[in-house]
Amino acid sequence: MLVFVCEDGPGEVTGACKPKHRRQEFLAFLRQVGRAYPDQELHLVMDNYATYKTQEVKEWLKSHPKVSVHFTPTSGSWLNLVEVWFGIIDRQAIERGTFTSVKDLNAKIRAFISGWNQRKHPFVWTKTAEQVLAKANPLGTSKTDH
Repeated sequence: MLVFVCEDGPGEVTGACKPKHRRQEFLAFLRQVGRAYPDQELHLVMDNYATYKTQEVKEWLKSHPKVSVHFTPTSGSWLNLVEVWFGIIDRQAIERGTFTSVKDLNAKIRAFISGWNQRKHPFVWTKTAEQVLAKANPLGTSKTDH
């Protein structure tokens, strides 16, 4: 799980490697993010995984009004800039790597995040929302009704 402080932020990555992907782990991550950025308004862009919609998560979000959640539509993960970052870490740190254990892999991920944060820069969309939506919903070539 990762969060970015994008656009107006420094591009720093806060990450957590967890053995499972349940509400408990996600709540722990939300708390970690809340501690890391206590005075900032945060916008979390996430997929529609059920873990993010549990009652406990909803209650935590309600008690932390500076944290807003935005869900990508089904098959819309490409809208989430964290996917770009996942591609970078995959190519630069994980792909073709040799890991002797899960602990070793987690250590390599944490080392990559640390190195990233030393040279950080924010991800910023280069196209307007209108350009992105036009590409996502192209017009048909004809309007025949058959």
